[in-house]
Amino acid sequence: MNIIIKKAKITDPTSPHNGQLADIHIASGKIVSIGKDIVAKGAKIIDTPGVHVSPGWIDLFADFADPGYEFRETLETGAAAAVAGGYTDVCVVPNTKPAVDQKSVVEYVVQKGKQLPVSIHPLGSITRGVEGKDLAEMYDMKLSGAVAFSDGKSSLQSAGILVKALQYVKSFNGALIQVPDDKSISPNGLMNEGITSTQMGLPGRPEIAEEIAVAANVKLAAYAESNLHLTGISTEGSVKLVKEARQKKVAVTCSVAPYNLVFCDEDITTYDSNLKVNPPLRSKKDRKALQKAVAEGVIDCIASHHIPQDKDHKVVEFEYAKNGMISLQTSYAALNTYLPEISQERWVELFAVNARRILNIPVPTIAEGNEASITLFLPKQEWVLELKDVLSKSRNTPFIGQKFTGKPLGIYHKSRLILNN
Repeated sequence: MNIIIKKAKITDPTSPHNGQLADIHIASGKIVSIGKDIVAKGAKIIDTPGVHVSPGWIDLFADFADPGYEFRETLETGAAAAVAGGYTDVCVVPNTKPAVDQKSVVEYVVQKGKQLPVSIHPLGSITRGVEGKDLAEMYDMKLSGAVAFSDGKSSLQSAGILVKALQYVKSFNGALIQVPDDKSISPNGLMNEGITSTQMGLPGRPEIAEEIAVAANVKLAAYAESNLHLTGISTEGSVKLVKEARQKKVAVTCSVAPYNLVFCDEDITTYDSNLKVNPPLRSKKDRKALQKAVAEGVIDCIASHHIPQDKDHKVVEFEYAKNGMISLQTSYAALNTYLPEISQERWVELFAVNARRILNIPVPTIAEGNEASITLFLPKQEWVLELKDVLSKSRNTPFIGQKFTGKPLGIYHKSRLILNN
């Protein structure tokens, strides 16, 4: 594969060419040269006005439901959605059947992922069967290809188990990813507890259920002197707690789901079950605090929280619908549309750079001689998401018919160029 991307705006805070408009010549999987008016015999030319190029985007938290729940998503369909969303790498949660709690299941995901256009990184479960009771064989899973450890959608509830896990992963500089949620508080809540839930007559999930978990998790990370990543933080109080922990030099990082930056609980008044998610959509005040935290650098990265659900579990009464929406295909487009004040360079930090640092994966910097793993995107391109464009196996998204500004053009990864449409 021999290609030249013409007049690309290099958007990569780790690159010496950051901010430059240049041609990029890639051959045999490597960046051969970066400069003006490059010519190479037999090269495929990509000449798209306004194209930006960054290190390939990576997602920290997606559910590909494979093995065991392939009626919702498979590694193949999940990978297709990821490519369409501009991702070269995706970390998949261990909530499968069997759970990703031993090396054989990690190897299944790794081997199956080798044939796919994106790199699939399994998150090994912290506990056996993601049941929150006994520690799983984390070191074995690490050797087989698990990039970090998490009980995924089943937020770990036991402080004793969590602190043991934090101490255990220190020996190999591993990272733990936790969704902060105290399930003993209003476990039957269907949405954020507040004025809207009261008006709608739906049981609520109070913000305190998340904030108590954030406070406890941060304290445990400080006690264990270990790395902890909190994903899906959704309240103003959580942002404040993370900020305070950082000031005390606790090794805690955090990510936010795109839907918590775009929607709020008032959007649920239509009873659209696609907006039933966990963490729930919070108040306008919380959304504003999260947007500010993104701009100020308190939030380290965007985690898609791509949770596919089949029709039978979504096209039902709000009360019975399962949590989750698909979002790999629309994460960048939605955020670039709803938060136009955020610079493209900041989006690249949030989508490509910081997550790799959290996981100790090298950033594929755009520089001559480096392996090419890049995302091509058009920040000003307007487009509409049609139902036929959805590449996930499930269709649970509130964005059908939505007009977006900003579109991933494609990826170059594993020595392959894939362009959308």
